[in-house]
Amino acid sequence: MTMPSPRASVYTAPSEAAATERFLEFSEKWGTKYPAVVKLWSDAWAEMVPFLSLDVEIRKVICSTNAIESVNARIRKAVRARGHFPSENAALKCIYMALMSLDPTGKGRRRWTMRWKAPLNAFQIAFEGRLTPTTH
Repeated sequence: MTMPSPRASVYTAPSEAAATERFLEFSEKWGTKYPAVVKLWSDAWAEMVPFLSLDVEIRKVICSTNAIESVNARIRKAVRARGHFPSENAALKCIYMALMSLDPTGKGRRRWTMRWKAPLNAFQIAFEGRLTPTTH
């Protein structure tokens, strides 16, 4: 089992004090090689601290953009293959078809639901009432 990098340890730290400790370890190890990165983090520390008050599951979602990047790549590929669209509706249909091709059988929804269950629960607790639609 490999130890997580000090950088990753900062984002996954359970508290601000622990994150500060991990950052100091990171700075000590990499500061001479990458002083600009250490300065960037130091300068932005006040903006990063509120992030640590979020649930760990929420932090994982915020830090990972792989799923979003994958969807965007599929949409770009579909749009580029088409070239141009006679109307906005045609463009929307192209994007819709690209999104539906990500999971043509619908079996991926179960995996998606299980993977997102913990983060969605954390979002529901942290942002109570904001995730459920309101009826007027």
